[in-house]
Amino acid sequence: MRQLISQGSSFEAAIGYSRAVAEGPWVWVSGTTGYDYATMTISSDVALQAAQALSNIEAALLQADASLADVVRVRYLLPNPDDFEACWPALRAAFGDIRPAATMQVCGLADPAMKIEIEVTAYKGAQA
Repeated sequence: MRQLISQGSSFEAAIGYSRAVAEGPWVWVSGTTGYDYATMTISSDVALQAAQALSNIEAALLQADASLADVVRVRYLLPNPDDFEACWPALRAAFGDIRPAATMQVCGLADPAMKIEIEVTAYKGAQA
């Protein structure tokens, strides 16, 4: 049965998407930025944005009875490739032991304040 997960972001309602969709053992988390959805604010620091995005992703996974340990695929989207290295400590803290398949892509994001967007796919029980 399909489970639609929302975090209450104004973007979800305005654009018409879910933060995540879970079906069976799979969870697909939409591209997630560093917005604090409770306040709809975003830091200007890319490393802090990465950490907040990972926190948002972890919260969505928990709503689907999954965790970061279940992530099998991650995609990092950045407008400025020079910002990627500053994010590595946060990414390593989240995925260093999990080591999902990963891609970093340089592209524009919807808002110039956004410096990183992270998308993941999880398979529940991947670390069992």
